[in-house]
Amino acid sequence: MKLGFIGLGAMGRPMVLNLMKHGHSMGVYARRAESAAPLTAAGARLHPSPAALAREAEVLFTMVTNSSDVEEIALGKEGIIHGARAGSVLVDMETIAPAVARAVARALENKGIDMLDAPVSGGPMGAEQASLSIMVGGERAVFERVKPLLECLGKTIVHMGEHGAGQVTKACNQLALLVTAQGAAEALALAARCGLDPARVREVMLGGVAASRVLELFGKRMVARDFAGGIETRLYHKDLHIVLDLAHESGQGAPAAALVMQHVNAMMGAGDGSNDLSALIKVLEKMCKE
Repeated sequence: MKLGFIGLGAMGRPMVLNLMKHGHSMGVYARRAESAAPLTAAGARLHPSPAALAREAEVLFTMVTNSSDVEEIALGKEGIIHGARAGSVLVDMETIAPAVARAVARALENKGIDMLDAPVSGGPMGAEQASLSIMVGGERAVFERVKPLLECLGKTIVHMGEHGAGQVTKACNQLALLVTAQGAAEALALAARCGLDPARVREVMLGGVAASRVLELFGKRMVARDFAGGIETRLYHKDLHIVLDLAHESGQGAPAAALVMQHVNAMMGAGDGSNDLSALIKVLEKMCKE
């Protein structure tokens, strides 16, 4: 198929390459041409605007950062809406507010352009290995049409419901992830404070009911004091705002999320916004009583 991709960062670049490995023709757009260089070297075509890219693509993917980025790329002056043909599809794959996903979908629908909100979980490693979990909102028929492309990117691909349902699912995913990371940080900080080796405590926990993917990945970085890798905390900070806004809108209490937000705010204030979420343990260590 003729595809387009916007958002060529740590997630987007390997996703583009995985789509190209399956023989699809690829066009890309990037605000900075150097971001596209590894992909154009692999055969992708660089376009000067989202609208220009949309004119050539049957299905477009976005993997940017914020809700405002999606609104600009899709609906702005040189946005997708001004170039895409009726019947084409936008697959929006970053984490944004569900309300924004629905609003963009409605605007595109008025022009005959379909949209799926399809945020992912799995991080850069999952993007590289094409093992992402993909949660999708939008019309079932559009999902079935695009599913073979999503299978080039992930292993767990689930249609969650109407527009916005994918983003709601991702918010729930991030809520569980962040609260679990808080628990792992507290447990390992407590172990160290009591004179135990956190690495050995983590090893025992991984063999019992407390085991989790979060403890496996983030716990390992906490023990190793390796805070430089992974997804930057500033992105989790953005996601937590989405979680808390959604909880407020729906009338659902989220006290654990509110507590984690306080600690993530502390991380941002301490200059850890570009570090991995595992740096959360540093906040807990600073709270110990001398």
